[in-house]
Amino acid sequence: MKLVRFLLFLLCLALEPAFAGIGEGVSASLQTETASPLDHTGSFTATITLDLQPGWHTYWANPGDSGLPPKVVWHLPPGWTASPLEFSIPSLFKEPGDMTIYGYEHSSSLRATITPPKGTPEEEILRTELKASLTWLACKELCVPGSTDLSVLIGNHGKRAFHNDPWPEKGEPPFPVHQSFKKDSYYLSFEGSSGAVYQLYPSPLPEASDGPVHQSAEEFSLPPSMVMAAGTAISILQPWNGTTAFRGLLVETIGPLKKAWWIRGHPTQPTHQKENFPSLLILVSALVSGFLGGMILNLMPCVLPVISLKIFGFIAQAGESPGRILRHGLTFATGIFVWFLGLGFLVIMIKAGGAQVTWGAFQFQNSYFVTGLSFLVFLFALNLLGVFEITLPGAASNKLDQIASSSASGSSYASSFFQGLFATLLATPCTAPFLGSALGFAFGQSPIIILAMFTAVALGMSAPYLILSARPGWRQWIPKPGAWMERLKQFMAFPLLATNLWLLWVLQNQRGGDAALILSALFLIIGFCAWALGALSASSWNSAWLIRILILLVAACSMFLGSVRIAAMSLAPKMTTAGDGIGWIPYSPQSLERLRDDGKPVFLDFTASWCLTCQFNERTAIDVPAVRKLMKERGITAMKGDWTNSDPEITDALRSFGRVGVPLALFYPSGKGSSPVILPELLTEKIVLEALGK
Repeated sequence: MKLVRFLLFLLCLALEPAFAGIGEGVSASLQTETASPLDHTGSFTATITLDLQPGWHTYWANPGDSGLPPKVVWHLPPGWTASPLEFSIPSLFKEPGDMTIYGYEHSSSLRATITPPKGTPEEEILRTELKASLTWLACKELCVPGSTDLSVLIGNHGKRAFHNDPWPEKGEPPFPVHQSFKKDSYYLSFEGSSGAVYQLYPSPLPEASDGPVHQSAEEFSLPPSMVMAAGTAISILQPWNGTTAFRGLLVETIGPLKKAWWIRGHPTQPTHQKENFPSLLILVSALVSGFLGGMILNLMPCVLPVISLKIFGFIAQAGESPGRILRHGLTFATGIFVWFLGLGFLVIMIKAGGAQVTWGAFQFQNSYFVTGLSFLVFLFALNLLGVFEITLPGAASNKLDQIASSSASGSSYASSFFQGLFATLLATPCTAPFLGSALGFAFGQSPIIILAMFTAVALGMSAPYLILSARPGWRQWIPKPGAWMERLKQFMAFPLLATNLWLLWVLQNQRGGDAALILSALFLIIGFCAWALGALSASSWNSAWLIRILILLVAACSMFLGSVRIAAMSLAPKMTTAGDGIGWIPYSPQSLERLRDDGKPVFLDFTASWCLTCQFNERTAIDVPAVRKLMKERGITAMKGDWTNSDPEITDALRSFGRVGVPLALFYPSGKGSSPVILPELLTEKIVLEALGK
């Protein structure tokens, strides 16, 4: 990786003269800002702005794992001086190969203080033409070096539209910061602001400089920091050699608003063991949040259909021995653990590939996953209704018949295991209280912490079943098994069919009405195939097994071809509520920024069709008469971030609030620069009205 960065550095230096004056994806401008009158030194600020076309990015003073920072050469009259460059606040993002980049999208700014010789008349300063040569590296699919010559008349104030790129603050952070050095690491801890996300950008620059210095390509490689958060308690660990003074930019992000402060530290003796406790406390707090979030997942509407099946299973087991019931509970919990740990390994692999990781979205935004889950739910419901059972000729038949016929009643360990898998399968689109912040913390950490977090969530979700199966007194209020159980088993199919209606609606919102129609036709084919298998289960035909294989092939081919056809369809347009409902406008960072610049109040709801918690919030707490009336009276703009399909802008917005999933509801009160109010995951009408009344 370091060799690649070094070759990129040499290549860009070699190509720079050939691309003089060329800057694909970038346009640059120079402006000056002078006081009236000038102060006694005659100094003024010169700002260079790079406007970037969509998809392009440039780099900060420390570009990270690849890239080059911009360079400025000032062409000043004799005796004039320029201060080191100051960069606007950067952002962190990923490039292919899991490379961490510090840079800019949309726009970036550089500025310096220009000082003429002492005693230079103000009239002469204002008549001087300021000139500068700028070079940069901009990247999209390919990286293109660019350069240009800029000039501006210092006294020309015809254009005063300075960019709003945020700059680092001049003073110290408004909160106490504890710093220490360990072996090869710099440690930072503090109590941050509520709802804020923090990131530390290590700077390769010396203590006395705010601008770029000449470095070797090897010095560009400064590993990214590891941020751990438990509420407002923040701990940051930055790899550092411990022999030189540390300098980094601490960035605070609250929604689209950014602030930053320079942090400087000097090597000290390694900290004692007890000084490591804050980071351990944060980790333990995050794991406890994951455990509580896992428990609350059992109450989410996504999981309720399968939970009802498990309760039915407890009823069916009421007459069995306590030891067997406990083993069923352990088997059910094993299914939960297997699924969650599998998700943990999947998250680690996706992160290693350089992609962004989110909770629920990376499954339910995939049409193959939604259609496959629909098939599974539909077949499970048909099995509960007794439409079919799986049988095979020979010795295996009895065993598989036993497993299949007991899938609802829970009388087999395989059934309990797959019910645990099924429950977590439906749980993934939900973000329960405590769970969103816990996973937001975990997804940015090491593989060990990611696996520990998923283990905590699995333990929390399985804990009620383990307790219920191990508690001897639970049978006192569980009904005794009887003939009524067959009817109850059939009844349990209807919550699953209702789940299928929801999945059908999700697919319609993702891929349009034609996709939902195709899936409905596939249900008809699969239903017929399942009925045919059931009709043949008691057949004595010698060739019945050949017909079964043919039916299975028809069903499998139909599901495969239908899934491919649905995935090939175009994404459905984002929909907003019309008529008497809230008049939503689609979310975009630009629209939100314009509304915030105008000082207008904004209610922003990040949601998705596959998130039942989101739909519950909207229908019971947001799009209700009292809220609609208050929004109209106060002139509140309703903005919806629809995450049903993948949207990088919404993903970035969620990550800026430390979230990896939906729902997330925010309210920006009136007034330019007001901080957003972050609402809880589960909403009530009262909570929304109180937030909008602020």
